[in-house]
Amino acid sequence: MRAPISEYKAVEEAAMKFVKSVAEGNSRYARELFTDEAVLFGYLDGELEHGSIEQFYHNVDTVGAGADFKARVDIVSIEETVAVVRVLEEKWGGRIDFTDYLLLMKMHGEWKCVAKAYNQNSNTIKK
Repeated sequence: MRAPISEYKAVEEAAMKFVKSVAEGNSRYARELFTDEAVLFGYLDGELEHGSIEQFYHNVDTVGAGADFKARVDIVSIEETVAVVRVLEEKWGGRIDFTDYLLLMKMHGEWKCVAKAYNQNSNTIKK
């Protein structure tokens, strides 16, 4: 059974905390979204990042998004207590394009992110 539109809106609002943090270079909003146990996986400039979501917070807080930064949120799926969100990012830090996948769980009535996996577009990798 398809989730009601209100659930899609709630998931989108949750994911926008991620986008707002990246856009403003301030992890404060993302810290409201991610659980303390959330994990991160992806390659940044060819180097594997994995482990605690704290690495993401560090990246956000130390690299400004840049004036040309753009983002789009797509809700891939919602199944009662699980949601998958794709976030497209362009020009993070003035040069990097990402595709992020966020895995959210509905916990105590609130959508929280438990995992982030991402791909850096190969044409934006600094060698």
